[in-house]
Amino acid sequence: MSAPEADRRVTLSIDSGVAHVTLNRPQKRNALSIALVTELSVVLARIANDREVRVVALEGTGPDFCAGADLAEVAASQHQGPEVGLSEARELGNVFARIRRLPQPVVAVVRGRALGGGCGLAAACDIVLAHEAATFGFPEVRLGFVPALVMAVLKRKVGEAAAFDLVVRGHRIGAAEAAGSGLITRVVSAGSFRAEVLAYLGELATRPPLAIRLTKQLFHGLDGAAFEEALARGAEVNAVARLTGECRDGVRRFLHEE
Repeated sequence: MSAPEADRRVTLSIDSGVAHVTLNRPQKRNALSIALVTELSVVLARIANDREVRVVALEGTGPDFCAGADLAEVAASQHQGPEVGLSEARELGNVFARIRRLPQPVVAVVRGRALGGGCGLAAACDIVLAHEAATFGFPEVRLGFVPALVMAVLKRKVGEAAAFDLVVRGHRIGAAEAAGSGLITRVVSAGSFRAEVLAYLGELATRPPLAIRLTKQLFHGLDGAAFEEALARGAEVNAVARLTGECRDGVRRFLHEE
């Protein structure tokens, strides 16, 4: 991360508890090159250990969020055997997993196109705020490719029927339809996009950080758990949370206000 800021494929700035992580290949619509994915992984690892960061915002430089895989690199890998492709795919998969493991909530801020792996990257985030003109989709099948990595994320985000339709047809959908399917969290109007996004991030950053960390950890930790097991884990976190300083202060303030 010693390169000049303008030369970095992923930039990082931290302001008032919000880490702004920006994909920085606008000339390639922020396509996911090997170098960009590697830099993104390093930045996320750094954020994970920063106790001052309460929220992570992931966005793209230029008019688009991310166009997906760098197809020039995909083409090159086709002449190098399956091991190269497997290694590159695993790197992106590790980024998806790292986002889920981060203790802070990760908010994708999407303008323009979020396609293929770029759409998967947005979906891997805990929250997605999308410009009203943003478009989403998984066009891989149109190229004879498979949106393989994103399926683990997509099947957790939307219903099975909607997920299959998206990956097998390869069509694009607008922000409103993406919100209706559960792929994104909120559609933000064009006229107030930046102001609303910053207000959302700022408000989220004011929430008690330990409570947020415990909430995210439990939320994703319940994947695959049976109902009774989920209740048992919830009870354990409940018992831990009520003894934290944050909860003691919050309950005290509430009772005092009444």
